[in-house]
Amino acid sequence: MLVQCKQFLYICRKPLAMHFDIFNKDTIVAVSTPPGVGAIALIRMSGSLSMSVLQKIFKTNNKSFNEGLIQSHHQYFGSVFDDDELLDEVLVSVFFGPHSYTGEDMVEISCHGSDFIQEQLLLVLMKEGVRLAEPGEFTMRAFFNKKMDLAQAEAVADLIASHSKASHDLALQQMRGGFSEKITRLRQRLVELAALMELELDFSEEDVEFADRNELDKLLDELLKEIRTLIDSFQTGNVIKKGIPVAIIGKPNVGKSTLLNAILNEERAIVSDIPGTTRDVIEDTIVIEGFSFRFIDTAGLRESFDEIESMGIERTYEKIKQASVILYVCDLTQCKGETAEEMLSEFTSFIQDKEKHFILIGNKIDQLEKIPPHFREMVELETIFISAKRKENIHLITDSLVQSARKNSIQIDTIVSNIRHYHALEKSAEALQSVADNLHSDMPTDLLAIDMRTALYHLGSITGTIYTEEILGTIFSKFCIGK
Repeated sequence: MLVQCKQFLYICRKPLAMHFDIFNKDTIVAVSTPPGVGAIALIRMSGSLSMSVLQKIFKTNNKSFNEGLIQSHHQYFGSVFDDDELLDEVLVSVFFGPHSYTGEDMVEISCHGSDFIQEQLLLVLMKEGVRLAEPGEFTMRAFFNKKMDLAQAEAVADLIASHSKASHDLALQQMRGGFSEKITRLRQRLVELAALMELELDFSEEDVEFADRNELDKLLDELLKEIRTLIDSFQTGNVIKKGIPVAIIGKPNVGKSTLLNAILNEERAIVSDIPGTTRDVIEDTIVIEGFSFRFIDTAGLRESFDEIESMGIERTYEKIKQASVILYVCDLTQCKGETAEEMLSEFTSFIQDKEKHFILIGNKIDQLEKIPPHFREMVELETIFISAKRKENIHLITDSLVQSARKNSIQIDTIVSNIRHYHALEKSAEALQSVADNLHSDMPTDLLAIDMRTALYHLGSITGTIYTEEILGTIFSKFCIGK
């Protein structure tokens, strides 16, 4: 027992790649379909024992599954047995490594969706020496077997979690390596630059300058521009991934909650003629033409001596800061005495972000008996005139939101949507900026080289060229079991 403990401690002290080589000898299994009863369940197995275990438990036409009959990327119909006891009729898909998802021999068993059948199949496989997989272990093996890099592996989780066409397309583009190619090209150019600096260090006594400082200036400027473009794209990528936040704001009793209900097509918020009914933030998400929008109904903006309502108004201001789009709702029957410009001025007094998309909504057209004052000014501000109560012209709001979302997504070629990638790019940019700032000073080349190595490290951490056990543990622990 003591010897085994010492061996375990020795393995844990090794770099993760070496640890994984030992760990990789296990054959793993997991149910890859969601928990619960369904028509079909999928059990996947990966590792060196996959084919031999399959031959022990699976028969076709009541005959043993001979190794010579097995072909990669083929499906076979037959029965699974626990010794001589029939468990289920199944469809088996076979993949030989390295031409599989994990890069190892893999078997996927499609069985009936009974919880009991799934449990018994797992027990049969475990009796043959197969162990249950950890969360994300199949994809981790794909990473270590160079079937995908780390950014692509993270995109797999994003693809599974995608809830709209926009988030699906973004994850798919990253899983296919579009983002990784961009990072690899950036890093390669940086490697060439770092190599020249390292060469100067080798010949420091001869006072030789291999890297032309003007050329370095130019290259650093180009690299920083590309990296900052990626950093700036994170805001777009993040809202595509999580849903575009749309805050519905305005004074009390102008129809904000009625508008939310009309857009969602359900009674999500309480509607009342009493001002200040909405005292907390109400959120709900809807997908419109492939884009996910997260609508936020807020408390009416006014001075209030009610403690609870005041807290709701505070939260309104917080949500306004977080929102990408603001729907400012005004009651057309109460526009007397204030112009549309004044309403806009009131809005901009507490919103300082020019990037936010502002849409003015004139509500309650069904209650108008005549054209309201300052109608022309509101038209010039491209106001959308609606009746939230009758659900009139609601499509004009959703059309405007979709148009804005399409415009933002088309403008950027490569989009960053992962917070880890965003932070790595920021740190890389900081290190490169330090090199650029000190390139023409008296700072020694070896100190510049340190900043270059820092930039290379952070770019490499995105794709997994450089990684730590902590990074991998954080990433793959968030995967579902079976993926």
